Amino acid sequence: MSNKESKKTVKSRLLGEEYTLIKHESGLTVCVFPKKMSVTYAIITTKFGSLDSRFRTGDGVIHQVPDGVAHFLEHKMFENPDGEDTFEKFSRTGADANAFTSLRDTSYVFSCTENVGESLKILLGSVFTPYFTEENVKKEQGIIAQEINMGDDDPGSVLFLDLMNCLYSKNGIKTDVAGTVESIMKITPDILYECYRAFYLPGNMMLCVCGDVSADEVAAAVSEAVPSGLPRPAVSLYPDEPEQTVKKHSERKMAVSKPLFSIGIKDTDISTLPDERMKKSAAMRLLVSVCFGKSGDFYGELLSKGLISPSFSCWCQHNALFSFVSLSGDSEDPDRVFEEFTGYLAQITAKPLPRDDFERARRAMYSRFVKGFDSTEEIASGLVCGFAVDGGDIFRYAEILREITPEYAENVLRSVMKPEHCAMSVINPL
Repeated sequence: MSNKESKKTVKSRLLGEEYTLIKHESGLTVCVFPKKMSVTYAIITTKFGSLDSRFRTGDGVIHQVPDGVAHFLEHKMFENPDGEDTFEKFSRTGADANAFTSLRDTSYVFSCTENVGESLKILLGSVFTPYFTEENVKKEQGIIAQEINMGDDDPGSVLFLDLMNCLYSKNGIKTDVAGTVESIMKITPDILYECYRAFYLPGNMMLCVCGDVSADEVAAAVSEAVPSGLPRPAVSLYPDEPEQTVKKHSERKMAVSKPLFSIGIKDTDISTLPDERMKKSAAMRLLVSVCFGKSGDFYGELLSKGLISPSFSCWCQHNALFSFVSLSGDSEDPDRVFEEFTGYLAQITAKPLPRDDFERARRAMYSRFVKGFDSTEEIASGLVCGFAVDGGDIFRYAEILREITPEYAENVLRSVMKPEHCAMSVINPL
């Protein structure tokens, strides 16, 4: 290990788990999570997602790139100068590979039962060897345009984006991760290289390997494939999002058999401290379960009235870049559902949380979290995308789930669940 490289063991007494954290001399953060399991899972993530379309590079220049660049770049990273597709290389080692882009980051993954070292070299070699030409970019534009058009025909995707456009005026969450057909046609090899050099830098990336593998084996592969001495990553520039919603309601018609609805609650009270964000995220997830879950009064009453069906779902997101609660389903009377929802908000914010319901939800959530440590994929993707990308720590989250109180959750409930921060999108049959 060089003088510029550090290595330490991170342990959780609560969970009885540990991993090795390496800060490689290149700047790459590496986590090696040993698990005596048949499948090894590896993920390398760069903090470059669809929201990062405006950024400032080290020379002080501000760049604005078309929507969809992060997703487009992900599609191109498995092409190589030698003409052989990276997936073909993985097939020779017996590994299954994939990649995905989100609002906040882009990840490249593989899972295998053997040849971990060789597969890791293929992954790192691909991610750190960009290859963009006029020809392969033009070809990809056609492929991604088809993907976007398919999304435009998907009621679930349209419903979500319509809701985000009701809630947000400036945040890029209101635009599809893939961009639009118009925006991707503006993407060139130069733009891809510009973004690659700005964000695909070891100091902006994290690698996690979980399975029957040693830290030394992973470190050796990293030293062989990851370049050092590169500049600092660009700084993303995000717009200030106002507290108020854009509009309360949106409606359109599509080929659906029954009206679909999605109700959202916008939250702009986001801490700059990762630990506080993890705590609030946990509280919001607990509140969604207690207040809107399928064992709660709201779901039961609306189901008994015939206003919703068992397809009803609820979820939330809270991180440094956005925060919201969403409830979705189908109904013959979405307006009545929204009326019932706002009335229910008034009820639950005016009284204490049922302590038994809160404790039951907290225990269930902690149990699901612990069970995730039985999967190498859950561990690696959770450690990186679930926590580290937002500055959090997977072991600290376990402690938060044990420590969180109903009093804290009640404060979050009253600060987030406000009728003036709500909106609904609806898709009606043609």
